[in-house]
Amino acid sequence: MIKPKPLVKGDKVAIVSLSSGMLGEDFARHELDLGIKRLKEFGLVPVIMKNALKGIDYVKSHPEARAQDLKDAFKDPSIRGIICAIGGDDTYRTLPYLMEDEDFINTVSNDPKLFTGFSDTTINHLMFYKLGMGTFYGPNFICDLAELDDEMLSYTKREFQKYFENTNESSIESSNLWYEERRGFSSNLVGSGRIKHVENRGYEVLQGKGKFNGRLLGGCLESLYDILTGTRYDDEKIICEKYEIFPPLNEWKDKILFLETSEEKPTPEALEKELLALKRKRIFDVISGIIIGKPQDEQFYEEYKGVYKNVVNDKDLQILYNVNFGHAYPRCVIPYGIKTEIDLDNKTIILKESLFQ
Repeated sequence: MIKPKPLVKGDKVAIVSLSSGMLGEDFARHELDLGIKRLKEFGLVPVIMKNALKGIDYVKSHPEARAQDLKDAFKDPSIRGIICAIGGDDTYRTLPYLMEDEDFINTVSNDPKLFTGFSDTTINHLMFYKLGMGTFYGPNFICDLAELDDEMLSYTKREFQKYFENTNESSIESSNLWYEERRGFSSNLVGSGRIKHVENRGYEVLQGKGKFNGRLLGGCLESLYDILTGTRYDDEKIICEKYEIFPPLNEWKDKILFLETSEEKPTPEALEKELLALKRKRIFDVISGIIIGKPQDEQFYEEYKGVYKNVVNDKDLQILYNVNFGHAYPRCVIPYGIKTEIDLDNKTIILKESLFQ
């Protein structure tokens, strides 16, 4: 796995809209301004790519423009990081314009760059994984840098700071607070805090004991399900199969699978259906263990635990639950392909190598 370099103050970072174009709408102008302000506070130079602000309708209708922004960001040697505006639900439509461009593929190999985002960005993460570049299932522009409160959520801010650090070993710790999703995002809410709760559970062991090791691979369960079934869009499964976006079974061997559920808050029945799609791929037969993200707003928190255990149906497969990644707030950084050790007895997650070159 090719690693990017860490960010340093003064670096340019590109903002790309690979699915939803909401960042370009007037109703999101205050979030654009907030995100730019926060990036500058980190000492970074924001570069909004040329199609990122063209609005929902244009971005929806022009996947080639979304892909072009990503290609242009890679072609520009002065840009060292790429931040996704938000997730969305049709990121797969960028794949033909990226995976059939040899110049883009060569540039990724020759000049890897930090790439961060979550949710349906899972598809681009898996694309980069196939191309051999490590990426980060972590903060994005609208949900994190543009947090409406006076500051970014402190835990997420500390996690974003990891993009500047290059240590040989680091940990992912449980947050002592969790936050509800906002009910609104209008400009008159700028400066208002989220509803917050003390985290009384921390990491929860669903099954297993002791330690397990592996490299991290996974993403948003709804996106993985859509890749495998084409349930959301008729051509999604066909396109993702054409470019072999979902890793083959041998790639999953001895990996630590990370999974989280989206803002759609699937019912326990829907969660079971989605997990069964993975089970049919025999993923649970070959991985070393699973870490599961906190459900947004803790919806179906207890019910999900039973679903995961019942579908996996293997008491020897170790599972850690309630980790701060994905759609729940706050949000940590999960690095693809990094060697990791999970200690269930002490409830720790240790990244056993540097995230960067």
